[in-house]
Amino acid sequence: MADSGDRKLYLGPKLRVLRRELGLNQTQMAEELGVSPSYLNHLERNQRPLTAQMMLRLANTYDIDIRDFAAPSTDGGPRELGEILSDALVRDIGISRDEVLEVAENYPGVTEAVARFYRALTDLRRVPGEALAGAAERVPMIAPIDWLREMIARAGNYFAEIDAGAEAIAADLPEDPALLQAALRARLKDQHGISVQAVRADLIAGRLRHFDMHRRRLMLSERLPPSGRLFGAAWHLVAQELADAIAAQVARAAPPDEDSRRLTTIALTNHAAAALIMPYERFRQAAEQSRHDLPLLCDRFGVSLEQLAHRLTSLNSTGARGIPFFMAKIDGAGQIAKRFDGEAWPFARYGGTCPRWDAHDAPASGAIAAQLIETMEGKRFVTLAASLPRGAAGGRARTVIALGCEAKHAGRIIHADGLDAERGEATEVGPGCPLCERRACPDRALPPVTRALDLHSYERTTAPYPFRRV
Repeated sequence: MADSGDRKLYLGPKLRVLRRELGLNQTQMAEELGVSPSYLNHLERNQRPLTAQMMLRLANTYDIDIRDFAAPSTDGGPRELGEILSDALVRDIGISRDEVLEVAENYPGVTEAVARFYRALTDLRRVPGEALAGAAERVPMIAPIDWLREMIARAGNYFAEIDAGAEAIAADLPEDPALLQAALRARLKDQHGISVQAVRADLIAGRLRHFDMHRRRLMLSERLPPSGRLFGAAWHLVAQELADAIAAQVARAAPPDEDSRRLTTIALTNHAAAALIMPYERFRQAAEQSRHDLPLLCDRFGVSLEQLAHRLTSLNSTGARGIPFFMAKIDGAGQIAKRFDGEAWPFARYGGTCPRWDAHDAPASGAIAAQLIETMEGKRFVTLAASLPRGAAGGRARTVIALGCEAKHAGRIIHADGLDAERGEATEVGPGCPLCERRACPDRALPPVTRALDLHSYERTTAPYPFRRV
């Protein structure tokens, strides 16, 4: 455990979350830890600090990593709550940052509840006015995609049972991608009676792969690159062999509706397929040894950049963690089509990102573009971005895959070698124009909702939408 010196550790909210995740009440946990329920209650309410002895008891009793448990929380909770409370509906209340921090840090359950209500409100705002009368019957209280994103974020995009099952299957298969695809096809045929066949695109128009359940035949479109065909075969194999593990994880996640359940099953099967092609420990070691050389890793494992980026966000096994990357898939209109927050997503969770983030303009050549960015709070991040080939999987729009992490990990990333993570010049970014209070930003598209405009006819500032400081 890291030496905390004289600093007292008040970790009540984390302790409460741990207890709830374990399905214990205070009396049960107190008994297992050898303390009184009243003492545990004081710990959870931050009325007593966690002693070193109590931290060791927690680690030994529940097999947790003390360093992770004692590590300062990321500011995702306070930032998200602050973003919600800046909405036009409530911002006139003038809730201070100190109040936001107190609620987010001490009452994470309240923060999550407010976030869920806000997501439901955001979804309802998209419904045309004339359709609102029947919206309550048709629109889920939380959109399935938003629910799935939050579930994956809570799990750290890591599912131990699924990863272990996929790694066990991979142990019986060759590592070379070309040989692996042939082995997957043979295993599907020999053990499950499923044949795999590449077919003309017009035979399965509008689809990249199709499983004919009657003929037990998996048809892969000729439009799929080798990485897509490899993934398709792996997907159907894990759907057969890890069905129980995937179903158990879905049940534990408790999706709120049928659409969310189906989406979760597909997402976890995707995770299992990626874990089969890129087995956890072998992939983690390869990433570290190559210093996260993205093109090299794509070639070594026979995967696309998007598949690789997904996998890099999932290396969250206790004691064998990789860099805590966040990931975004940005479409041709600059919208975020897919996002994994990681531990420190530096932008707003609702809406777009900062226009000063170069990921939007990644080179069309597919080369990896590195950028050093700095948030308004002074946190630095390294981001890597590359464009996917136009026409990939039949699409025409240009798409960018972006990865990022805190700048302290820059030395482990070969693409960041030209950046001075600590003292180099960084591009100042904000959470997004409606929430950004950088006064001198010439790239601003909208004024901040947290400040009043300060317009004068006798001058024009270099930054659009000048606003008052207070």
